Amino acid sequence: MTDSPKTVLVVDDDPFTAELTAMLVEMAGYETVLAEGGVDALEKLEAQPGLAAVVSDMNMPMMSGAELFGELRRQGFRQPFLLITGEEAEKLRGQYPEMSAVLTKDEELQENLPDLLASIVG
Repeated sequence: MTDSPKTVLVVDDDPFTAELTAMLVEMAGYETVLAEGGVDALEKLEAQPGLAAVVSDMNMPMMSGAELFGELRRQGFRQPFLLITGEEAEKLRGQYPEMSAVLTKDEELQENLPDLLASIVG
C-alpha cells in the first residue's frame, strides 16, 4: 500500500475560483490537478488515469459540469464527482442524484469541502 496522497481533479473556468477550490482540496490532504473547463478535464483524465475524484464547477463554457459528469460516466469513470454551483444546489441534487455531492459556492463550501472529500474519497 502506498502512502502517496490521492489526486483530485479540480475543474473551473475561473482561475481564481479554481485556485481557491484547489487550496481547499489540498488542505484536506490531497494533491490537485487543475483543468480550465470540461474539455480540458477530459484531456487531463485521459493523460492521468487513476485520479481519486473530480470537483467541478457547474457553469462553464463549451461543457457544463453536469455535461462533464455525464461524459465521464459514459467513459466508465466511477470515482466520486462533486459539483459546485452558484445556483440552487437542491434542485441540481434532485436532477443528478448519482453525483457524490452538489455544493453551493458560499462560505459553507470552505467549511464543508475538506471534510466531505475525506468522507467520500477517503
